[in-house]
Amino acid sequence: MSESSVEHNNISSFRKAMIAAAIMTFLLVMAGYLVRFDGSQGSCPDWPTCYGNWGIPSGLAGWLEMGHRILAFLTGLMVLGMLSWSVKVRMANRAIRVLLFLALAGVALGAIAGRQIVFDNSDPLLSNLHLGLAMVVMAFVTSAAVIAFRPIGQTRSHANRSGYARLTLVTLASIFILMTSGAWLTPSGAGQACSGWPLCAGGFPTSSAAWLAFSHRILTLVSGILVGAMFFTAWRRYYHQSLILTAATGSGLLFAGQVLISALKVSRGYPIDLIALHAAATAALWAVVVVGAVAAIVLPNQPVEVAAASRPAGFARFKAFVMLNKPIIVLLLLVTTFAGMVVGARQMPGIWPVFWTMIGGALAAGGASALNQVIDREIDGQMQRTAKRPLPSGALTPAEGLAYGLGACLAAFFILAGFVNLLAAVLSLAGMIYYVLLYSVWLKHATVQNIVIGGGAGAIPPLVGWAAATGSLNIPSLFLFAIVFMWTPPHFWALAIVRKNDYARAGVPMLPVVEGERKTRVQIFIYTLELVGLTLLMPLFNMAGSLFLVSAIALGLWLIYAAWKVLRVPGNKVAWMMYRYSSMYLAFIFLALVLDVLI
Repeated sequence: MSESSVEHNNISSFRKAMIAAAIMTFLLVMAGYLVRFDGSQGSCPDWPTCYGNWGIPSGLAGWLEMGHRILAFLTGLMVLGMLSWSVKVRMANRAIRVLLFLALAGVALGAIAGRQIVFDNSDPLLSNLHLGLAMVVMAFVTSAAVIAFRPIGQTRSHANRSGYARLTLVTLASIFILMTSGAWLTPSGAGQACSGWPLCAGGFPTSSAAWLAFSHRILTLVSGILVGAMFFTAWRRYYHQSLILTAATGSGLLFAGQVLISALKVSRGYPIDLIALHAAATAALWAVVVVGAVAAIVLPNQPVEVAAASRPAGFARFKAFVMLNKPIIVLLLLVTTFAGMVVGARQMPGIWPVFWTMIGGALAAGGASALNQVIDREIDGQMQRTAKRPLPSGALTPAEGLAYGLGACLAAFFILAGFVNLLAAVLSLAGMIYYVLLYSVWLKHATVQNIVIGGGAGAIPPLVGWAAATGSLNIPSLFLFAIVFMWTPPHFWALAIVRKNDYARAGVPMLPVVEGERKTRVQIFIYTLELVGLTLLMPLFNMAGSLFLVSAIALGLWLIYAAWKVLRVPGNKVAWMMYRYSSMYLAFIFLALVLDVLI
């Protein structure tokens, strides 16, 4: 291996390690918020042990307290390790070393402050200092991680002198004050003096403590205006800059989500799930605003490099964003989600649970589809079927696709967590991660079984619907998952036969490309038989009634006939018909489940 290759590998490893260090500081700040707001603070009366023991104590409060200390210790070790490493890596410039040194000092001071809080937690200013130090450490490490991705020898661009860069710094300061002042309200008791939201018990404050809490809400409004200004400025001027646009979009969605969860937390009496979610959203907001500010200052962000005249406007632009969602797929997934709600509840759910679940599900599926198109934009441009998609056609920039996709996924999570339940939100998040990272990034290009394993992503929406209606999962819900999971291979393999040359040209190892059409046609028929057999098992286990049984037999025979023709008749026409019929089959079989419950 050449010297340049070794250096490149070292730089790549250093950058990945910096990301890991930034994630560690995020977890530290989130854990600190959770300990502070859920009443765990003071659960261990000594330091660094808990009641003289080094192990994790029993009980949630003690577990959280010791977990926070362990995270602080690991963060300190990681920052120290990265500082030592940065000295040996030539690309790690002086700014990175200075930031890591300051972060290490912040960890040490935070540990001293944390120890003092254990023995005297009556001083809210000391607790604020502790939180502020953790946020500063997170800012330093995150900034160093962003700078580590700056190309070697790159000169600073004019962006660090732009109005947008100054706006990001003002926003950063506002968010810092907002977070630390909010942390002070809880121990001081001022937050309880202003019940209700956004006003205090429907009106203006009547006491000094209530005015303090209300002032915090005004500061939230000011911060929201600044975040909104970042959002709209980035979409207007930096639509081709992935890091700036994504950070601004993430800041806007995280801020809105934090406000939503904060309001729901107050109105619902501070449940532990919303407390934890608020802590995670707060830490994530701080991290993303830091990333946006550093990107605007140190990275080359030449605005408006893409000619405005070449970008679609009006309805054409709206249509491009709609197509970025893959609306037909989204609609099909929403059918399975709705069916999961009805079958899980054994009745028609209320209008509002259905509304919020459908909105959240549409955003989750659309956001994941957008991210999939960002990842696949180069191979999409090489395939006839996908060459006219918004990104390869140039209707939207990759930065817009990335920002929209991440923003839609964030919005979906907050909507489901806030208006449905946390289980539905977590399942939806798992589906997005499954589809984007496991399938799109890895499986699609790694194995001929990509569709088989990746089918789990599309099978999660009915579980989201079930969880939305019931708040839990059980064995019958897994049958819905299994139906979509077994349906996916014959559906997409039929398309792969039709577009075999496209996939071969793009280098995607689909089954007909790697192992030939004959084996693919056999596998389509086998999976179809298994799928139909699975649906017929449901009435036998009293999971569905006679209406579904009749429907499953009729629809199953129809699909088996289509698969049999694919097996026996050569050419693309029968494969294309199988692809279309299988889409209708999935919608009809889930509709049959709904009708079986309601009728």
